[in-house]
Amino acid sequence: MLSMFSGKLCQFLSLTRLPSILFLGIIYVAYVLVGGLVFWKLEGWYVLQQIDILKEKRMKLLEKYPCVGQNGLRELAEMIKAASLSGLSPDSNDTADGFWKYTSSSVFAATVVTTIGYGNIIPLTTAGQIFCVMFALFGIPLNVVILNRVGKYMLAIERNFCNFLEKKIDRGKCVRISIHSISFISSAFLYFVVPMLLFKEYEGWSYAEAIYYCFITLSTIGFGDYVADHNPAKNYPEWYSCLMAAWIFFGLAWLALLINHTIDLLESFNTYLRGRRNAQTQVEESKEQPGKGLKVEET
Repeated sequence: MLSMFSGKLCQFLSLTRLPSILFLGIIYVAYVLVGGLVFWKLEGWYVLQQIDILKEKRMKLLEKYPCVGQNGLRELAEMIKAASLSGLSPDSNDTADGFWKYTSSSVFAATVVTTIGYGNIIPLTTAGQIFCVMFALFGIPLNVVILNRVGKYMLAIERNFCNFLEKKIDRGKCVRISIHSISFISSAFLYFVVPMLLFKEYEGWSYAEAIYYCFITLSTIGFGDYVADHNPAKNYPEWYSCLMAAWIFFGLAWLALLINHTIDLLESFNTYLRGRRNAQTQVEESKEQPGKGLKVEET
């Protein structure tokens, strides 16, 4: 069934003669548009519902405190927003030195060079903003190179171990698949399950929220709706930020390893499709050659 599908796919691509980049571009645009449609259907109604609830709460607040007024409510909202950017908790008057401690600043630097960009901490001074641009300009390429090297190094260790076992055991392909599977499961447990339990304990999130945060972080999407080590009302241990930075770095390195695995699989699949196409071309040419020979003999 797979061979028939791949043969038809190769025949379709050869008939249409579309450039590969155009074909991938069409798939990419279609994928994004379908994703936008699904998100719109899933989230659109909920946002409209929340807007109605917030309008109703605002009216009740103004009725309960008529002396505040619309302008006072707007100033209060701006003050709360500014306080949250500085690390001030609405429940208390202390900031625990705000967000810009050394540990949290180091985590911020890691989110800059990894392009996660939660948005929970932002530089407010002109000097800080200029330094952030210069820091990211050199840090992002450096981060890409290092993570790519670390991912390739991890992949090389895994391949060498598979090659070593293949020489010792007769069933080499089964061993290679087993090693890759064990590596993937153990890494997924280390970078998703363990942090999920940690975030549930120290952040008070549910399991779904914690696993959602892990994926959004390691995929460098970084929405900023959930951010660990961010709640000013909580007192985190000193090692928490360091562990966060180490998890982000090695988790991204593991993601680079997965990307290298995916590239290998795509290249192998592309080679398989080319082989199928070349085999079909040779079969068609071999069928045409006897017919040409008969026509020459008749003449």
